[in-house]
Amino acid sequence: MAIVQGIKEKVHLPIYDSLAVKAEEQLKSVETSSILKFFVNVQGKTKLETNLQSASLLPHYNTFEARAMRVVISDLPPEFSEKVDIEIDGEPAPAAATPPAAGTPPPPATTPPAGPLKTNLKRAMELLEEARASDNGEATVSVDANGEETETGGTDLILMVATIESALLDLKEGPPKEQIHPNNGAGTIIGKLIYNTVTTLYVGEKIMIQMPTWFFPAGAGPYSEKANVTTHGEPSPTATFRFAEPIFIDRQQNFRVEIEIPDADTQKDVQKIYGPLNIWVVLDGYMTRDVQ
Repeated sequence: MAIVQGIKEKVHLPIYDSLAVKAEEQLKSVETSSILKFFVNVQGKTKLETNLQSASLLPHYNTFEARAMRVVISDLPPEFSEKVDIEIDGEPAPAAATPPAAGTPPPPATTPPAGPLKTNLKRAMELLEEARASDNGEATVSVDANGEETETGGTDLILMVATIESALLDLKEGPPKEQIHPNNGAGTIIGKLIYNTVTTLYVGEKIMIQMPTWFFPAGAGPYSEKANVTTHGEPSPTATFRFAEPIFIDRQQNFRVEIEIPDADTQKDVQKIYGPLNIWVVLDGYMTRDVQ
């Protein structure tokens, strides 16, 4: 359709970009630096991930008035990898006592060798959930002579909650403690990200705003009144940060948003987060474009 010369239209058309971590992968497989960049790399992304066509530029010769900015973090259950090996120490289950025959002295007590159990990260998280759900905080598995889980002919091994958690925390490719203790009311992935990062909007290499990420509530996403659910702001378009004056992005002017993790130790923890995880940055406002 031909463009109508000399006539423009202004539409409410937010622009967004995201960082996506796939299931069974960690954030460090997507970004290894301490800065998460948005609107910079848009090629090969789906419409769920971005609605930009060119990196750091508005489409065609459009202009944009940014009225608000949001940071939206997904709260999806993580999926852990079966390719990451882990060893978990355990105690052998007491052997069942067999009464000796009449007139025969009892055999000497023997203790089967203890673990460790050799398994993968996904199975370790399943065993942790099983142990937490039990009355005594234990999970029992049958292992063979090599320490691998077996269904027949093995030795029962008792795994305690604290032992499994310790093995997960010591694992180089393991998840952060927020995913080992999900929705415990004290530490979540959303809280980890918004309270330990700084978000900056650049327009033409000039800083337009720079604040800790908690300053930019999502104003979107599911909401629950249950105590074990965390959200980054009430899911209402008005429950987010709005600029005192609109920020103008001119035609063919570069812009980007960066979320920086200043602390090195926190950066290491954040990079261990397992997906699926999406972090969106949304610039909400008005696009001025040609009429067609």
